[in-house]
Amino acid sequence: MRRLVVYTILLCLPFFVSCETDSYEKGEGKYSLMQADLCELTVNNQKQATTFVTDDGSSFTFKTPYTAKWIETADTTYRTLIYYNKVDASQAEPLGIGVIPTLFPVEHWHFKEIKQDPIDLESAWMAKSGKYLNLGVLMKTGRVDDEELPHTIGLAQDTVLLHPDGKRTAFYRFLHSQNDIPEYYTNRRYISILLPDEQRPDTICLTIQTYQGTLERVFVP
Repeated sequence: MRRLVVYTILLCLPFFVSCETDSYEKGEGKYSLMQADLCELTVNNQKQATTFVTDDGSSFTFKTPYTAKWIETADTTYRTLIYYNKVDASQAEPLGIGVIPTLFPVEHWHFKEIKQDPIDLESAWMAKSGKYLNLGVLMKTGRVDDEELPHTIGLAQDTVLLHPDGKRTAFYRFLHSQNDIPEYYTNRRYISILLPDEQRPDTICLTIQTYQGTLERVFVP
């Protein structure tokens, strides 16, 4: 039985800062050729990031291993958003890396409480591999006593329908608890849904509660 997984996330300011205008316009700046991709980042036994694979299947090695305080587990893979420059066809220079919250569907009856506080969905797309459903969401946030409090998110699986032709349709609900956080301003976050390796659904019906009402989107991996 899979354990229940929910995430608490802080809506921090972007970890990537803008570059100088002059160097950017001339195409000479450090960030002039920058790319950004959702990736699977591989960490070695020394807690150093060494390689990553983008959602379109491109693989890169870091010329120099990358280290960060958030890398807490050795010999593992992290779901990340990477800003980088290509050094050549197989090597990359990292400019900034942030961890992406990754959810997998859990049967709804595992949850003690189903919270669907509203968010706004800005974008949604399938990874070319069909392994991930990616979401760009807008969340309302604010500070209490100069402290930014965490949101809680999860993904409930209501049912999976098996059709006469053998295809499967999975019905998911995006869960979100505002946790009484003030809604002073809006912040963007990316979230990935990891789809099952076995019996991966042929169609996904995702329901999200937004500020405009209930939104239902259908995706084909």
